[in-house]
Amino acid sequence: MSRIAVVDHGAGNLVSVAQGLRRAGAEVTIAAHPADLGEPDGIVLPGVGATGAAMARLRDAGLVEPLRRWEGPLLGICVGMQLLFERSAEDDGVSCLGLIGGEVRRLNGAPLLPHIGWNDVAATADPLFDGVASPTFYFVHSFAPEPEDPAVVIGTTDYGGPFVSAVRAGSRLGVQFHPERSGSAGLAVLANFVASCSGASRAA
Repeated sequence: MSRIAVVDHGAGNLVSVAQGLRRAGAEVTIAAHPADLGEPDGIVLPGVGATGAAMARLRDAGLVEPLRRWEGPLLGICVGMQLLFERSAEDDGVSCLGLIGGEVRRLNGAPLLPHIGWNDVAATADPLFDGVASPTFYFVHSFAPEPEDPAVVIGTTDYGGPFVSAVRAGSRLGVQFHPERSGSAGLAVLANFVASCSGASRAA
């Protein structure tokens, strides 16, 4: 069973993410401080809210450097995905974790913000989407990342224009949607991540 640490930085979706991971077969711990991380097979960085507040909470908890040093599977969800990038235009421009090159910007041309509701993801043939017959997921956001390297993009979505909704840079993954609120398709994404953590552990 994969051991997944879910980072607690005050995100409102912490419980639902943990429940989704348990349904996907993971053993889940909540990590509010570096010592709570233990020796996980993977880490999930959830998120509801603003990047500035999330980064402040991570800094205060001493979690920024452990996350930057972590080389195993890491999944960022919504704001958690945005935190993987170098900086965000939200909150007057905040420095983020810098694990993936690029900047988070406000959705351009969106008819109404925040973007709330179900939308399709045009996904590449990435293992994160294995077995997802209908890639429709639930979104709540006003910002999305613009990666420096287009090769990291594994999913895009249209809302007044295309935006990046899923990325992979080595073992670092991010999804702009909420898999924990996306029914069977979201559970499949979480299960694929959990499976990749088990594979990474065996390879190590």
